[in-house]
Amino acid sequence: MFLIKTKEKKSTVSVRLLLGALVVMASLSACATRPLSANATQNVCDVFREKPNWYRKAKLSVERWGGNIQVPMAIIYQESSFKKNARPPMNYFLGVIPTGRASNAYGYAQALKGTWGEYERDIGKTSVSRDNFADAFDFILWYMDKSQKRNGVSKWNANAQYLNYHEGQGGYSRGSHNAKPWLLNVATKVEARSKRYASQLNQCKAELDSAKRGWF
Repeated sequence: MFLIKTKEKKSTVSVRLLLGALVVMASLSACATRPLSANATQNVCDVFREKPNWYRKAKLSVERWGGNIQVPMAIIYQESSFKKNARPPMNYFLGVIPTGRASNAYGYAQALKGTWGEYERDIGKTSVSRDNFADAFDFILWYMDKSQKRNGVSKWNANAQYLNYHEGQGGYSRGSHNAKPWLLNVATKVEARSKRYASQLNQCKAELDSAKRGWF
């Protein structure tokens, strides 16, 4: 009888430990995938307060490629509004029959498969993902670095960097953007957001740098 009760107690403890571990794992998973709150994207400090690991990863990419944080963040806002699974809208025939999307762009950076493959080959890694913020941020800085080298565009020039990003370095060098007034208007908005993000970062950088390491 004593042995049976002991086994029952051990079994109960094991079940409780397992349930506790599952709860912790579920909680961490929820933190890692939780989207930003509705108003956070208007202030880059709020973005990084909600996602402190994003700030640390962004700094690592800046150390790797040079440049700054505000321009890639402004581009990500424009491309996906910080939605990890963002895609171009579906096209419809006669407004009813789906005919596919305009491109295979996907993720935070709306990166195309072909360009993403070039990025993977360049960095020598295939474990990166378009719906991972750190990888998407690094991808944009990698692309900005190429735009600077090919077209002489400063990594602080958000307007020209966005035009390179949208049209490709070849398209930008040919001036394809000049025939698209709507795109020039978007690039102006990206530049304004980049400047606003830079000003905000100046106010919270010390706070972000001193923040304890988080899980997400």
